[in-house]
Amino acid sequence: MITKSEIAIFWFRRDLRLNDNAALFHALKSGLPVVPLFIFDTEILEKIEDKNDNRVAFIYQSILTLKKELNEIGSDLIVEFGRPTEIFKKLISRYSVKNIFANDDYEPAAIARDEYVKNIAHANGIAFQSYKDQCIFDKNDVLKDDGTPYTVFTPYSKKWRTKFLQQGLTFFPSEQNLSGFYQTNSIEPIISLEEIGFQKTNFKFPSPKADETIIKNYLSQRDFPGINGTSHLGIHLRFGTISIRELVKKILTISDTFLNELIWREFYKMILFHFPHVAEKPFKKDYEKILCLNDENEFEKWCEGKTGYPIVDAGMRELNETGFMHNRVRMITAGFLTKHLLIDWRWGEAWFAKKLLDFDLSANNGGWQWAAGCGTDAAPYFRVFNPTLQAQKFDKKNLYINKWIPEISTLEYPFPIIEHEFARKRCLSFYKKSLNK
Repeated sequence: MITKSEIAIFWFRRDLRLNDNAALFHALKSGLPVVPLFIFDTEILEKIEDKNDNRVAFIYQSILTLKKELNEIGSDLIVEFGRPTEIFKKLISRYSVKNIFANDDYEPAAIARDEYVKNIAHANGIAFQSYKDQCIFDKNDVLKDDGTPYTVFTPYSKKWRTKFLQQGLTFFPSEQNLSGFYQTNSIEPIISLEEIGFQKTNFKFPSPKADETIIKNYLSQRDFPGINGTSHLGIHLRFGTISIRELVKKILTISDTFLNELIWREFYKMILFHFPHVAEKPFKKDYEKILCLNDENEFEKWCEGKTGYPIVDAGMRELNETGFMHNRVRMITAGFLTKHLLIDWRWGEAWFAKKLLDFDLSANNGGWQWAAGCGTDAAPYFRVFNPTLQAQKFDKKNLYINKWIPEISTLEYPFPIIEHEFARKRCLSFYKKSLNK
C-alpha cells in the first residue's frame, strides 16, 4: 500500500536498472519517498503485430528483475497497463504526488507523450523533472561554434571527443541511495504477459555484460559476420538495462573503434531531435523525388531471404529467426533493397523496426537513410555495393552463409533476383534523372 503522505514518482522507461540512473538518482535525493512506476503503454503495444515479440518479453523480464530487487529492499514496483496520460490522472487523484521524475527520450512520439504528462502534472501543481541518461551528450550538448547542429559525423565526433576530454564522465550513483524508495509490506501482483496481449517466450537474450575480448578485437573482427565479433549489447542500450556511462568507462582504454560506434549512436539521436522530419522523410529533401519501383513481390523475397544473393539472404534469415543482424550485413541488405531493387527505404526501415531486438528509431532511421543515400553523411547514390564481392571479402569461407542457407549448393536455392551490373546501371540512371529534374 502506498503511503498517504507526499510522494515522488519515478517513471521507468528506457532505463530499466537501479544503478547509475540519472533521474532516479535525483528522485531518491529529493527527500520524498519515491514510488517507482512502469507503464505498459497501450499506444505502443497496439502497434506491435507479433504477439510473440521478444522485445516485449525482454521488457517484461527486466521488469520482473526490477520488481524482485525492489522487493528485497522493502519496496515495490508499481506496474500499470494503459495510456500514460490516463495512468497519471489516476495516480494523481489517488495519492499526494509532488514530483514526477523521468529520463529524457528523443523520439517525436515520446516527446509528445511527455508533454501531455507534463501538462497534466503542472495543471495539478506537480513538478515534472527529466534528465539526460541515455547519452553522454545529447540535444544541444555538441553543436557547431555558431550554435547550429552538425549534419556530418566526422566534425561532430571531433567536437564530441574534445568535449568529453574536457568534462569526462559524471556518474549518478542511484544504487547508493535505495533507502529513498517508499517502504511497504504489501507486494502488488504484476500483470501477466498474456493480460497485456503477448505470449511467453523461451528466447535466450544476450548477456548485459560487455565481453572485453570482443571489444578488444572489435576493430579487426567487427566486419566478419561468420565470427562472434560484435558485442550484442544493442538491446541493453535500447532499454537501458546497462548504463551508457559505465559502458564508456569500461571500453575507453580498450577500443577506440567501439567508442566511435557509441558516438554514432549519439549523433543519430541528435539528428532525430533537431530534424524530426527524418522519422518519415529523407534528411535530404530532394531525395523525396527519387522514383522507386516498389515491387511487392521482390520486397517479399527480400524479407524472406530468397533473393538469390547469399550474403543478403543469410542476413535476412538471421534477422527473421533471431531478431539480430550483423552490422556489416545490415548495410549490405539495406543497400541491396534500396539500390538493386529500387524499393523505398521506408519499407526496409519498417521491416527492421518490426524484427530487430535492438530497434532504435534514430539509429535504424540513420542507417537506412545512409544506405539509400538520402541521409546525413550518406553513402553517395552512385556507391552501389556488389553483394557477391562483399561476401567474398567478409565471409570468404562461407561460414555465415552456410549457417543460414543450408540449401546454398542445391537446386532449391533461387537464382539471383536481378543481375548486379544491370541493377547498378539502372540505379544510377534513376537517381540521376530524379535528382536533376
